[in-house]
Amino acid sequence: MNGRQSGRPTLEQVAARAGVGRGTVSRVINGSPRVSEQTRTAVARAVAELGYVPNQAARALAGSRTDAIALVIPEAEARLFAEPYFLDLIRGVSAELAEGDKQLLLTLVRSEQERQRFEQYLAAQRVDGVLLASVHGGDPLPDRVRELGLPVVMNGRRTEAEPVPYVDSDNIGAGRAAVAHLVGRGRSRIATITGPLDMYVARARLGGYRAGLTEAGLPPDEGLVSAGDFTEEGGRRAMRELLDHRPDLDAVFAASDVMAAGARGVLREAGRRVPEDVALVGVDDSPVARLMDPPLTSVRQPIEEMGRTMARMLLRDVARTAPEKPCRHVLPTELVVRESS
Repeated sequence: MNGRQSGRPTLEQVAARAGVGRGTVSRVINGSPRVSEQTRTAVARAVAELGYVPNQAARALAGSRTDAIALVIPEAEARLFAEPYFLDLIRGVSAELAEGDKQLLLTLVRSEQERQRFEQYLAAQRVDGVLLASVHGGDPLPDRVRELGLPVVMNGRRTEAEPVPYVDSDNIGAGRAAVAHLVGRGRSRIATITGPLDMYVARARLGGYRAGLTEAGLPPDEGLVSAGDFTEEGGRRAMRELLDHRPDLDAVFAASDVMAAGARGVLREAGRRVPEDVALVGVDDSPVARLMDPPLTSVRQPIEEMGRTMARMLLRDVARTAPEKPCRHVLPTELVVRESS
């Protein structure tokens, strides 16, 4: 018996015989360098034993790249198109990929079923690499992409000790700068509206806020902290909660411009003047900040440049013949002072 089977062997049968995943077999057949020699030998042995022959389409693809990069955003369409952050990020990524003659595949992953379907798409080697944005803590997708042997770069990170390459902004510095500015304007009862705390970006901005209070000699007060979700409605809910608990607050640091816009609406409904009664600071320096009444003081993060940097890092990784130590970039932020504070 030579181990060969009747009928045409499948990629799945080769994977089962070699004890690896379907995507790993595909990478070996396509000559990917992101496979260990031991795995390559096991797959080659299984191919020989089963008599597996790739079909013509696979032969045509072997040794070549797809010239496509996936940008994955695990958010609903409503948030994607409502928040300037994502549009600026996409603009930066798209511009950099266009210069490299790469096609951008924008993908929304909103459920476990969609995540599994996307993983199957990746296993079929239909893209050269993956960019991930707005990743929440505990999301397994970055690790799954790496397990499939594809280059991946994240916008932001899941934890301080993130093992996956990422591009981030100085979110701790953003919170500290906002508080220092408000203290300098004579405010002492400074509240904050956080983002969702299962995201590192939200925890980092909250950490910067707390560090800023400590540096100013102000005592921490959890009654001045309310959780939002980076949406305008989330900002409204959090602002109502803050006014209920601490009606004497005199300043608010919102972890995004969009939440600051929601907070501004609630303050107006409550008869609180901005900045006379309550000073207000956001993050992103988006068009939302410039169009608010009064215009919003905001901590600028270089969103479009983050997108470009992510794409450059990924394209370098795609071009390498062997993986290297993960790269991490943290870009600076800058306070832009306007009439709201």
